[in-house]
Amino acid sequence: MFCREILKKIKAITDRINEEDFRKFINEIKKAPRIYIIGYGRSGLVARAFAMRLVHLRKKVFVIGETVTPAMRAGDVLLAVSGSGETPMVVEVARAAKRLKGKIIAVTKKKKSPLYELADLCVIIPTPETLKSADHYEVRELAGFPSPPLGSLFEISALIFFEACVITLMIELGIKEEEMQKIHANL
Repeated sequence: MFCREILKKIKAITDRINEEDFRKFINEIKKAPRIYIIGYGRSGLVARAFAMRLVHLRKKVFVIGETVTPAMRAGDVLLAVSGSGETPMVVEVARAAKRLKGKIIAVTKKKKSPLYELADLCVIIPTPETLKSADHYEVRELAGFPSPPLGSLFEISALIFFEACVITLMIELGIKEEEMQKIHANL
């Protein structure tokens, strides 16, 4: 079972997330009038999980692509999650939000990416590049430890980053878990 090995990799990644960027991220979320969230695939699932927690923390949150998402206004925040920083729809929505005078916060693993360039604030989840070659995969297999496939380290590490943000926001906003439970979905 590879659980311990995966956890070691996740710890090594999350230990390298920049503390100053974490602090800036928390401050931006706290002061954001409205937060729009976008991500696709597994990054989108992680982003949606964070959106749910922000709702529990009494933040006004919208997920891009839902029919009930209202127009963005100047000063609103777009939180864009993309491991590659190149996901076409995520980048296009970030460009549109920029034109609307929104603030762009990106969570990605790549500094050299269109999303990073568009962002007013970027939190880097420092995961290794996904190996594209089958030969590299076989080498890892022969070495005895195949890494989690297809960006999993990014999504798992991003989820842990977001959960750390939730705990910090709970403390700083003075919101207890019991209060969050009252807002939790009940249908």
